[in-house]
Amino acid sequence: MKSIFFSLLTVVFLFVGCNQQAKKEQKAPESNVVHPEWSKNASIYEVNLRQFTEEGTLGAFVRHMPRLRNMGVDILWFMPVHPVGEFNRKGTLGSYYSVRDYKQLNPEFGTIDEFKMVVKLAHELEMKVIIDWVANHTSWDHEWVSQHPEWYAKNEKGEMFSPHDWSDVVQLDYNNQEMRAAMLDALKFWITETDIDGYRCDVAAMVPLDFWENTRKELDKIKPVFMLAEADEEILLIDAFDMDYGWKLHHVANRIAKKETDANEIQRYFDDLKITFPSGAYRMNFTSNHDENSWKGSEFERLGAGAEAFFVLMATAPGMPLIYTGQEAAMNKRLEFFDKDVVDWKDIPLQEFYRTLLTLKKRNPALWNGQFGGELSRIYTSKDEAVFAFIREKEGKSVLVVLNLSENNIETQLQGESFSGSYTNVFTKSQQVLNADHQISLKPWEYLVLEK
Repeated sequence: MKSIFFSLLTVVFLFVGCNQQAKKEQKAPESNVVHPEWSKNASIYEVNLRQFTEEGTLGAFVRHMPRLRNMGVDILWFMPVHPVGEFNRKGTLGSYYSVRDYKQLNPEFGTIDEFKMVVKLAHELEMKVIIDWVANHTSWDHEWVSQHPEWYAKNEKGEMFSPHDWSDVVQLDYNNQEMRAAMLDALKFWITETDIDGYRCDVAAMVPLDFWENTRKELDKIKPVFMLAEADEEILLIDAFDMDYGWKLHHVANRIAKKETDANEIQRYFDDLKITFPSGAYRMNFTSNHDENSWKGSEFERLGAGAEAFFVLMATAPGMPLIYTGQEAAMNKRLEFFDKDVVDWKDIPLQEFYRTLLTLKKRNPALWNGQFGGELSRIYTSKDEAVFAFIREKEGKSVLVVLNLSENNIETQLQGESFSGSYTNVFTKSQQVLNADHQISLKPWEYLVLEK
């Protein structure tokens, strides 16, 4: 029996060893997407226009644009700007994502000429504009429903249907080539007529990949566009999209805050990216967005006192940081999704916090996006379960980050000497010299961001 046991044990060890070796030898696929030059060090801001001001209009939003630019925002992502369906409408205002007309602007926001002026002003302020695009479904009162019922998917009874439990929308059928052509035509319309710079594509993985790949080719013929997929499926990043969602890292942050895991899981996340994430592609990092805020809670509800520390991670780790409407105002509420619920802008206490991080990213190539930035190299400590420290370097520039992701006071040691040198603390502007095996004290949820 012993010999059988040891033989089986040997087989298990060999199997595990081979698996680990195979994992090390795995190589991430390469993205063929050519990113717009301006995207390499960009940060993105999601505009919930309905809730941004009491008026909920483009004209009222314009007043905030210089402030957002000064905060370091490069890309304005507008939630859908199209008219909202009325049939089966949810709430008093309905869902942004129930689109009634792909070539019109929601009259509640203003006119399409006003939207053109917003895009022009954004470009003058050296910002880019992308809009949310809902390609998987339309509202039930979209004219296509009555004029082209063959453009919609049918159930076993031959009836149109809503995907999932989204009762205010109806599923399109991408087997229909005429519908595909009409969808592409509408996508081209906003590029040619309003000069926007790309799209954030809702539930991108629910739309056939070949449609997105062809769309990217066609839109790039007009101007170099930026495409963000609401997905985390790597295949979308090979030939169609510049960037996808960093949901996994977002969920890791939520779990750390709830003490369901520890800081070491962040390293495991980045280790996995090395063998799964397409080389050269971008990933969007966030602590909030419209879905997370409305349905899961504000960043303060989910992350508590660690909300700032976790955003520091999102802004300095590989990826493009996202700020959602109201985060700079420390908005600690869930915005209503189908009804009016205005952000209170009387005080904007975190504006300087976000500006410091976004302008650091802009100027320091170590933090740039995709292949333009430096790799994350962890600095191990004697408290790795609570402290996540790392350095990124590129072109002689470096950024060192130390995060206490716990509610405890920490005394620890930064192990090694590769990080040794003189740095500037980007928040306090003070100088700090780090020596080999540097001893460091951290308050609960304290973060350090050092640049040289």
